[in-house]
Amino acid sequence: MDVSQAQVDVQQLADLFKVLGDSTRLRIVQQLLNKEMCVTDIAEAMGMGQSAISHQLRVLRQARLVTFRKEGKTALYSLNDDHVVVLLSQGIEHVSHQ
Repeated sequence: MDVSQAQVDVQQLADLFKVLGDSTRLRIVQQLLNKEMCVTDIAEAMGMGQSAISHQLRVLRQARLVTFRKEGKTALYSLNDDHVVVLLSQGIEHVSHQ
């Protein structure tokens, strides 16, 4: 890997951590750990408005942390892949470590 590629990788990683640096987005990711959910269900579980959740889901989608599929008119969101689960699990383990 050349220096310029390493710089790109570091910037992409920094951007990823910026996205995960928001507590609302982290809570959404936690909601999606066990099952796929629609915006309405996420908003209700978190006690927030649907438009605020939709905005945060858009940011998470752009960062490729979540994905969605359509079921009729409903969009069901889930974590993009197992890397997201591992990343979150490792972070939780790290902050819990004494």
